Formats: sequence, C-alpha cells, structure tokens
Amino acid sequence: MPTIAIIAPSGYAPNQDNVTRAIERLEKRDWTIKNLVDPNAKYQRFSAQDAIRLTQFYRAAEDPDVDVVLALRGGYGISRFLDEIDFTRLASTKKLFVGFSDFTAFQLGLLAKTDMISFAGPMINEDFGSEQIHDYAFHHFRQCLTQDNYSFEVAVEGNPSVQAQGIFWGGNLSIITHLIGSQFMPKIANGILFVEDVNENPYRVERMILQLHHAGILAQQKALILGYFTNYGATNYDNGYDFGAMLIFLRSKLSIPIITGLPFGHCPEKVTLPIGALVRVNSDAQRLSLQFGEYPHLTN
Repeated sequence: MPTIAIIAPSGYAPNQDNVTRAIERLEKRDWTIKNLVDPNAKYQRFSAQDAIRLTQFYRAAEDPDVDVVLALRGGYGISRFLDEIDFTRLASTKKLFVGFSDFTAFQLGLLAKTDMISFAGPMINEDFGSEQIHDYAFHHFRQCLTQDNYSFEVAVEGNPSVQAQGIFWGGNLSIITHLIGSQFMPKIANGILFVEDVNENPYRVERMILQLHHAGILAQQKALILGYFTNYGATNYDNGYDFGAMLIFLRSKLSIPIITGLPFGHCPEKVTLPIGALVRVNSDAQRLSLQFGEYPHLTN
C-alpha cells in the first residue's frame, strides 16, 4: 500500500476532527498514513514555527517508506521560508508532493528550480476531512497519482473553441502574482496557465490577471483556464460588475483564449492536476477536456 506523509507547511487545522476523519477515510481506501504534524506545536497563525515547518518537508520526503507528501491545509506561511528551501534536495527524493492554495508557492518554486512536477490536489483539513464526504475528490486523487495517462471531461457552457497543447502550470492566483519577478516564478513559454482563488472579489481577480498580462506572462501562454473563485460577495457599489462582467472585459482585453469551468479550487468537488506536465486541452461551447501525460506516478 502506498504511504502518505502529512505535513503542515502553512496553517494549522482549526478542528482536529477533520484530521482524524481524513486519516480514517484514506486508510479505508488503502493508503498508509504517517502524520508528521504536532497539533500542539502551533505558533501564531501557523502550524508551528518556520524552522519546524521547513524541516517537515525533508522528514517526509527523505523517509524511504513515504510515497506521497500531502499538505494539511493552505492559509499562509510557505513564503516566510521559501528562500530557505533546498529544492534540489527535495526533488532528488522523487516523492509526489500534493496540495494547493498557499502550497502553490512551493510547487512553482519546485518547478522553477528543478523542473520537477508536483500535484495540485485535495488536502487533509478542508477536503478529505470535511464533514461531508466527497468521493469525486478521492477518485481523481487516486486516478491521477497512480496512472501514467490521466484525463477528465466536464460539461461547461460558453467557452471558446480551443485545441492546444503545452506545459500545464499555475495554482492560486494570489500566490502566482506574489511570485512575479522572483526566482520562484517559472518561465513557461507556450504553456497552459490555470488559476483559482478564494475570498477575492471579481475586481481583485481582474487586477491580478491584468498584473500577469502587464508582466508579459499571459502573452507567452496558449490559454488561461479559470478554476473556481469562491466565497466572495458583491456590493451595491459594484453596480452590476460581477464575475461575468469581469470575464467579458478580460476576453476583450487579452489576446489568449480564456476557458472557464475547471473543477478545481477552494471547493469540495475537485480534480487532481499535475503541475508541470504536458496537457492537451480541448474546449468548445459545451465541454472542456484535459488529457495529461509524461508525469511521475505511483507504480506499486
């Protein structure tokens, strides 16, 4: 049975019941779990002090019994020690690193420094440990990590007709824009960029996407794919400016196609996505399909 090591490089779990549920559910699905997180070590808004959280990466990755390194949750924290991570050391272990949200900082740094593929996917606290079980996330997690070719298709209306192939990369939009101009921002040409976020109103999403545009990053991509943008609220001041209005503007402004409907983000039903892998995208007015190849996976 493959072994998952749980690390907490960012925030702590506000409810330990979620952690217990997640471990039980994964074990029932034939995963062996090593939990490296001490719930009593939390420090301020973080799961532990910076040095401890950094050490968890190495403890998990260098354990010969561990196959997958899975983040407890996102939040904020990896940026505090991003410049201290030995990415080459971690890449040499060939472990599968999984997470999203704040974990995007590590994943893009890993890709920029070593070209190593990691996985945007569900985490312990909000996903596998939520009160309501979501088999869709469990299914795609296993499918992606155990197959050398992984694909899915979803029904989506209103997208442009796109057939493109390139390196798939991205993650949390706030973190991506945070890394612009740094050594941790991958230099991807002819790629497929995906983004998601939470608690960001449409004008903030627009502003961050325009920042990617002004930095010249979007012009180098074949397409921009939007995942879920959740938990935001409009006000009277927005005066009709909502996510749809933002999308219309961006499609008129940008030279690359914008595709919506990727089932990924701060949402219960999410796929798992290989960051840095080759992807083939097919989109039309009724559907969106992604097919991945050439990425590491479990063989046992």
